[in-house]
Amino acid sequence: MKALVYDGVETLNYRDMPDPVAANGTELIRIDAVGICGSDMHAYLGHDARRPAPLILGHEAAGVIIGGVRDGKRVTINPLVNCKTCPACRSGRENLCPERQIISMQPREGAFAQFVTMPPENLVEVPADVPLTKAALAEPLAVSWHAARLALDALHMTDARRALIIGGGAIGLAAALALRAMQITDISIVEPNAARRAFLRDTCGENAVEVTDAFYPVVIDAVGYAATRAAASARATPGGVIAHIGLGEDTGGLDIRRMTLQEITFIGTYTYTAQDFRDTAQAIFDGRLGPLDWCRHQPLSEGADAFKALRAGEVPEPKIVLIPAH
Repeated sequence: MKALVYDGVETLNYRDMPDPVAANGTELIRIDAVGICGSDMHAYLGHDARRPAPLILGHEAAGVIIGGVRDGKRVTINPLVNCKTCPACRSGRENLCPERQIISMQPREGAFAQFVTMPPENLVEVPADVPLTKAALAEPLAVSWHAARLALDALHMTDARRALIIGGGAIGLAAALALRAMQITDISIVEPNAARRAFLRDTCGENAVEVTDAFYPVVIDAVGYAATRAAASARATPGGVIAHIGLGEDTGGLDIRRMTLQEITFIGTYTYTAQDFRDTAQAIFDGRLGPLDWCRHQPLSEGADAFKALRAGEVPEPKIVLIPAH
């Protein structure tokens, strides 16, 4: 099969790789659409020791099952594989499984390829009227759905239902869509890139701003740098909630004194539970997350160019979805 392979720092090659083989009860999926994630970019830049070269990246995918009793079924892929038996898995918090694995991270090859194999329980069937390019967004949207759910669960019932999102990439925009689906309508997105800010306003209808000095009961950091954490801890109201998704930098930024004295709740959020993924997929199918028309589509064979454009800050769209040839 053809695949886009991470071969070293800022080096991606579209080349032949061995075809995956369905075994041990897994399904073979022909990939029809796969998104580029921020974690793929971290790996591309050599910042993720969990993704050493050579490796096929990509985990935001949808496609068609090939072979077996479900041959031809259109599916979106939950890329998080867990043990199913530990206390976290048994309690419905599969994202905290100590044995968790995710495709695009060793030892599992990713979905920047024509084919991938997955356990059947990781596949959610897609209705015929939903394009697979939109179904592939279930994974990044689920990340934000999970964070939004946790933040609202932690918010005091008397607090105003207002939210600030730091970062207007796919995860930040997805957080706005998830919050809106959860009945939060007063949402602002801080995005420093002028082209992306304009895209968020003009195409997505979001209130995107360069900076803000307002305070918000819910703050979602979809970037995860020291500077964005500093902004999050400065802009949260007393008693407010910060949900932290981004993994840009490991340390720095939080104003621990203010967070302590003002009883600001900080929640680290990682991926999603299996139920979050299913709920997000259903929200896509029902149209509750909007038209999802804010992606750029490119052939997988042009994936290296897509990464270079993202690296250079030349992509106004929040997401690039790559399309493998078949």
